[in-house]
Amino acid sequence: MTARLADIAAQAGVSEATVSRVLNGKHGVAAATRESVLAALDVLGYERPVKLRHRSAGLVGLIIPELENPIFPAFAQVIAQGLTRQGYTPVLATQSPGGSTEDELTEMLVDRGVAGIVFVSGLHADTTADMQRYERLRGQGVPFVLVNGYSDKVRAPFISPDDRAAMRLAVTHLAELGHRRIGLALGPERFVPVQRKIEGFVRSVREQPELAAGQTGSPTQAEQWARQFIQHSLFTLEGGQAAASALLDRDCTAVVCASDMMALGAIRAARQRGLEVPADVSVIGFDDSPLIAFTDPPLTTIRQPVTSMGQAAVRALLEEIGGTPAPHSEFVFLPELVVRGSTASVPSVAGRTEEAGSPTAG
Repeated sequence: MTARLADIAAQAGVSEATVSRVLNGKHGVAAATRESVLAALDVLGYERPVKLRHRSAGLVGLIIPELENPIFPAFAQVIAQGLTRQGYTPVLATQSPGGSTEDELTEMLVDRGVAGIVFVSGLHADTTADMQRYERLRGQGVPFVLVNGYSDKVRAPFISPDDRAAMRLAVTHLAELGHRRIGLALGPERFVPVQRKIEGFVRSVREQPELAAGQTGSPTQAEQWARQFIQHSLFTLEGGQAAASALLDRDCTAVVCASDMMALGAIRAARQRGLEVPADVSVIGFDDSPLIAFTDPPLTTIRQPVTSMGQAAVRALLEEIGGTPAPHSEFVFLPELVVRGSTASVPSVAGRTEEAGSPTAG
């Protein structure tokens, strides 16, 4: 140890006592002298003590609801890569049924001194949740960004896809294929993205009178027509199956789903009835999750711009961390319709009731 101190002191041009103070993390050493000692360690091939090694720019928490739905790992990958490129270390925290809650995960991350937090599809999307939790977090001096969900009660940057535009893309595509009874399968109505999808769906039906089965006397009649084909369930394969089954009971020839997982459930529901997709029933998903193009049939879906949204979330958070906060508003990204093999022209099957208009080729 003495020989090592002497070598380091000689290399750095300081006393052994100074080297000892630096290695033991003692105060009273000038910053330039401290750097000289650390540089001498590197030159001589000695490992720096753990507490003196170069640290990253800091930890950043990323809270997502689950890992089973492939859209969430996709978001996590984009956000983590963006943070890593900027020198930050992402810390992934995942909720699970019966496991840690969002509040518990947030507290854990704050206790570990994270520089900021990204929330994906968290309680900020639930209109029944207490938004004061985010104000308390802001009061602790922790910057954060919220993805997929919006509340005007929270002062923070929000990143969202345009759910209303997504429904317009889906409904227009199916209407052009001749479908007149189009169902919408989605999660609980308390969630902001669900409410926005409903608004977009109903508006799209009103804008295309042929979809309202002749109910063109007033916008109210058209809206009532559209709402009878809206079915709430859970954002799961089983939830999609249950919702689609209810919609098929209402003679829907096409089902738009609020997630790709729900869409896979809708396909299962159709097949259990002996129906083929898309020959008898067309199905559209939402997300364009990884590997969804390789399902049977390949799923037509609305693509969330995950890469653009994830990168925007990272930029907004780093601006918050850097002391130049991004505007406390919502950044909305346009989705894209990806047409694959689960949608086709309306079927002309005995027993199917097509209400209005003649089928058109799509």
